Amino acid sequence: MKGKLAIATAAMTTGLLGPPGPAPRTQAPTGYTDTPFLPGSKWRVHDDARPRPPVIAPGTFSTPEIPGKPPSDAVVLFDGASLAAWRTEKGEPAKWKVENGYIEAVRGAGDIFTRAEFGDSQLHIEWSAPSPPKGDSQGRGNSGVYLLGLYEVQVLDCFHNLTYADGQASAIYGQSPPLVNACRPPGEWQQYDIVYTAPRFKDGKIDVSGFVTVFHNGVVVQNHTQILGTTEHRALPKLVVHGPKAPLRLQDHGDPVRYRNIWIRPLGEVQ
Repeated sequence: MKGKLAIATAAMTTGLLGPPGPAPRTQAPTGYTDTPFLPGSKWRVHDDARPRPPVIAPGTFSTPEIPGKPPSDAVVLFDGASLAAWRTEKGEPAKWKVENGYIEAVRGAGDIFTRAEFGDSQLHIEWSAPSPPKGDSQGRGNSGVYLLGLYEVQVLDCFHNLTYADGQASAIYGQSPPLVNACRPPGEWQQYDIVYTAPRFKDGKIDVSGFVTVFHNGVVVQNHTQILGTTEHRALPKLVVHGPKAPLRLQDHGDPVRYRNIWIRPLGEVQ
């Protein structure tokens, strides 16, 4: 009788408690301390002590009507309302037009420069050529984005507009034509995403060349292109020794080119 009672009690207890739970989960490794060292590095393969990259919010993409949001770690250079981040060559407030969420180049107002200086960076900038178009070749919707104030990524209305190859939109002006012509019609917003490293100098000579990669409307048009020197017209690039940082510059070429949604992310060293 006692045996039957014990069996019944055990059955009732099992029913109340339910079946045994799963075994405790073993956490996956977050890294290793016994792997080989990477060549020329103080870090091992999958090194658990290697610093993790900072977490950011990536922002959003633009539409023809609405500019996207920049990444959370970007420096906003034009937010649709203010030219406070920009100046003239003489240091005075920039005199370009600001309206309807964009800035517009004003003939004779001169180039504008960022007040801050930047070195190796990721730059996002959107531009729109005048519509209806006027002129042809280099006389149609002409402006430029000057990295470090010296090296021009050409802005030009190249939609059904013939000009010399190294002067097309997204060319490194006078040096390297784009891989393809990715221009949209005038009046539509176009996007440049530019990643560049500044040249380094030693004893008055180039020690490490500068390079630039450009996406035009999402299409690769410059793929790690070497910067040969300063931007010149009908002349060879020149060597100008400068520091690792300098202002960005937007060109007044006499055409009312518009810009919006300008931001930049200085690039640090990978740990």
